[in-house]
Amino acid sequence: MRMCLLARLLTPFLLAVPLAAAAQTPGADIRAEIAKKLEVSVEDVRPSPVPGLYEVVSGMDVGYVSTDGRFYIDGDLFDIATRANLTESRRQSSRASLIKGVRDDQAIVFSPKGYKYTVNVFTDIDCGYCRTMHAEVAELNRLGVRVRYLLYPRGGPGSESWAKAEAVWCSADRGDALTRAKRGEPVKAGKCATPVARQYELGRELGIRGTPGIITERGDYIPGYLPAPRLVERLRQLEQGS
Repeated sequence: MRMCLLARLLTPFLLAVPLAAAAQTPGADIRAEIAKKLEVSVEDVRPSPVPGLYEVVSGMDVGYVSTDGRFYIDGDLFDIATRANLTESRRQSSRASLIKGVRDDQAIVFSPKGYKYTVNVFTDIDCGYCRTMHAEVAELNRLGVRVRYLLYPRGGPGSESWAKAEAVWCSADRGDALTRAKRGEPVKAGKCATPVARQYELGRELGIRGTPGIITERGDYIPGYLPAPRLVERLRQLEQGS
């Protein structure tokens, strides 16, 4: 996902000469020029924690441009004193903002009466590790974790997994249908409007690289399956900032 912003930058006629010239023009708004060349909004170009660099954000892509618009840095920025990954902090904020836009009625939710954590799980019905995780959903609920499933058929539109995801969504009891589908049982349902395409694109925008892909309410990204006790421990660590 990060390569999208860099690819735009390396396209002919981007930053090097035009931005350097604009920076020397009286009253030129270099942020506007950077935004225009990288096809982002001006609000996505802001001063970075490092003097002399602008931070440029496009979805999960984060890069840094010199204030004269000449140089671009592709890579994570760390605070040596605190060892904090400042670039990942920006991505985390972006992920949290995007996931907050998904309402409960747009997900398949397994929730205990009382819970401490919420995880948003991008799942593929035919993914083996997704099935293993779902087999532990009752244990996760018992341990205080609310699970919100978002449908992410990795094969994309037209795939068998996509059709299964839509059948699950169009079922009268989506939770039961998801459980049966993950057991390998056939799920039959009529056609209906589904959020599968939106959730698939959201997963791509969030940088989901495989399933299950877990996003916390804080925007932390946990790639892949973890057994229920280890996932709860990881959530506790993230909450404490470790």
